[in-house]
Amino acid sequence: MWLDTFRTAVSSLRGNWLRSALTSLGVIIGIAAVIVMVSVGQGTQNEIEKMVSGLGANRLDISSGSSRSGGVRLGSGSRMTLTQSDAEAIRQQIPEVAYVTSSLRGGTQVVYAENNWSTSWQGIEPDYFAINEWQVASGSSLQDSDYKSGGKVVLIGETIRRELFGESEAIGESIRIGKTPFQVVGVLESKGQGGFGQDQDDVLLVPLETARRRLASNNTLPGGVQQITLGVARAEDLPYVQEQVEVLMRQLHKIQPGAEDDFSVRNIAEIIATRTETTRIMSLLLGAVASISLIVGGIGIMNIMLVSVTERIREIGLRMAVGAGPKEIQRQFLTEAMLISVGGGLIGIFIGVGFSLLVEKMGALPVALNWKVITLAAVCSMATGLFFGIYPARKASQLDPIEALRHQG
Repeated sequence: MWLDTFRTAVSSLRGNWLRSALTSLGVIIGIAAVIVMVSVGQGTQNEIEKMVSGLGANRLDISSGSSRSGGVRLGSGSRMTLTQSDAEAIRQQIPEVAYVTSSLRGGTQVVYAENNWSTSWQGIEPDYFAINEWQVASGSSLQDSDYKSGGKVVLIGETIRRELFGESEAIGESIRIGKTPFQVVGVLESKGQGGFGQDQDDVLLVPLETARRRLASNNTLPGGVQQITLGVARAEDLPYVQEQVEVLMRQLHKIQPGAEDDFSVRNIAEIIATRTETTRIMSLLLGAVASISLIVGGIGIMNIMLVSVTERIREIGLRMAVGAGPKEIQRQFLTEAMLISVGGGLIGIFIGVGFSLLVEKMGALPVALNWKVITLAAVCSMATGLFFGIYPARKASQLDPIEALRHQG
């Protein structure tokens, strides 16, 4: 009987194929929109997660405090209040801290032969590479003797290598940073765009002592640094370490209770979690917006099926007269609604996948096709036909056979 019901439903839909096609159009658009929107949302979320992961999850950044100029309060880092001794105290007194590095930074013009490039430099300590997950692609890294002696050696990012040397070999060459010549000992592995949109490969890394002597301005605090970065082995220790760092720093800087800190501590893990949650909500919002068109398509199916019931009252009466019960009548109309919905859903899946692949190929937006989403879209199309087809099918099955036969259609 199920096969007979299916054949009858197909025959009924083919009898008015244009109306059936137009009715399924709402489901087609709804399913395609859900797939495209969710794929774009997921792709955007993956892209952001990839960018912010370069910041390092288990780390804390300690920045210098703010200063005032003519009554105007400047931003964090405008006054140098941190020193290398602060970093060393953290290393010795907080055992949960796995890595500690102090840093200085600034902007400069770097020159090689007739080529030059405006970039930024950073003076670093050995733990900088472990915290920031930097690898040297070619050449060698900075040596212990370089950090101790303040050697004039430099690691360059891929962007600087490309702009200054092109296809030529950079290792061993001498470049001028500001007014000081430095020898290139290594090229850093490319990282691409950072979590805040910056080019991570546009950087020069030199030993901290070299930066202090050769590149930083002369009015810096003795042993002063602009930032201290900590790496914590276990993510669950971050809140405790942050609390301990703040207490220790207030002790080291002799800050009285109630007085304002001359430093700030930033938890990178919290930033990553916030961005991830934001993009997740955005993906859900895009999916919800797209689902509205699917609901509209379902309402269209209900509307057409109600019209079909009204047009076929006499037919329903004849079926009941020859032995068809309410269940058979209900199954008949429910099958027709399901066929419209599922057929539209399959077409919508093909259109949604094709359009998503086209968007990805054009590079307009990041796209992440998820087969779970496609499967969910197929289930949604069946559920739409079932949900919005129940009422018309029940209405048809509850018709009085005698009144139906008397109906003049």
